[in-house]
Amino acid sequence: MTPRILVYGSLAIIAFWVLYAKAISKNGFDLDDALIPAKEIRSGGPPRDGIPALIDPELIAVSEAEYLKDDDRVLAVVISGEARAYPIRILDQHEIVNDGIGKQRFAVSYCPLCGTGVVFASDAGETSLIFGVSGLLYNSDVLMYDRNTESLWSQLMGQAISGRLKGVKLPLLPVFHTSWSEWQSRYPDTKVLSLDTGYMRNYSESAYAGYEKSRQLYFKVNNKAPKDYHPKEWVLGVEVDGVFKAYPFKELTENS
Repeated sequence: MTPRILVYGSLAIIAFWVLYAKAISKNGFDLDDALIPAKEIRSGGPPRDGIPALIDPELIAVSEAEYLKDDDRVLAVVISGEARAYPIRILDQHEIVNDGIGKQRFAVSYCPLCGTGVVFASDAGETSLIFGVSGLLYNSDVLMYDRNTESLWSQLMGQAISGRLKGVKLPLLPVFHTSWSEWQSRYPDTKVLSLDTGYMRNYSESAYAGYEKSRQLYFKVNNKAPKDYHPKEWVLGVEVDGVFKAYPFKELTENS
């Protein structure tokens, strides 16, 4: 009987460690001692790099961007006097663009599920980080990862939440979220992403068509909007000295 008990005991120990390993690792990322609860980090469906980030993509002039409509939305930056536009219809399919202007390397990040667009300076010390899409979400917001150290980064927190760079924050760069017609009228010399990304994707329409207006949430979030607001109401978020406030577009429109 003793050998039998020992065998069962060994299997129990193995099963425990298998379950423990699954609890702290998702998509191959070690979540042990993460800055956010590991149980609140959820798989978005695709595996790591299942949504392919772009690296130094091809850019074209306004005159060549015939695929864009006037009301198409873009994330855009001006760095060292040079303007660039990143159409949402392309960001829907890639979520991250690693790019650079002059000596400034940066990452354009966009989360289709919550409509957040953030641009980070991607230099960490003397190293330029290259970001990819982890396939993981926190509060329905994309978690990025850097391929240099495989640290996970929260887009909205602007901070590494696990890995070697845990706790490190990257500087934010000014970004515009506007229409293509507005942007090109202000910056007629702007460069814009080409459809020739190296990937076979349908950029003619949003990959999440209808989701913005739907009241349904694909993934659980810790806090929901008050009943008076649409669950996906756009807000202008402001942070000053660690204090955060949100100003719903609904109120800004009605009281402007």
